[in-house]
Amino acid sequence: MPKFNFEIPHSLSADDAKAKVQKFAEALQSKLKDQVSDLHQTWEDQDLVFGFKTFGIKIDGKISVLDDKLAIEGDLPFAAMMFKGKIESEMRGQLEKLMA
Repeated sequence: MPKFNFEIPHSLSADDAKAKVQKFAEALQSKLKDQVSDLHQTWEDQDLVFGFKTFGIKIDGKISVLDDKLAIEGDLPFAAMMFKGKIESEMRGQLEKLMA
C-alpha cells in the first residue's frame, strides 16, 4: 500500500503542540465538510491516530508530536494515488495553520 510521509516544524512545547493537534479533525472537517466523512481520532501517548474517508476512499494515518516538529505518516489505498498531492496538501495546510 502506498504511503504518505511529511514533517511540519514548530517552536511550541510538545504539550502545546499536542493541544493544537487535537483540533486537527475539527479543522479538517470544517474546511472540507463536503469531502470528508467518517472522521475519527484517538491518542496513543504522543501520537494522534486518525482516519477519514474522502471521495469514498479510506485514509489512515498518524501524527507524532515531537519536541520540534510533527511527523505525519499514513497509508493510501492505490485508488487514492491520483489524489495523493491534494490529500497531503490539505493536511499540511491545516496542520501548519494549527501550529502558527
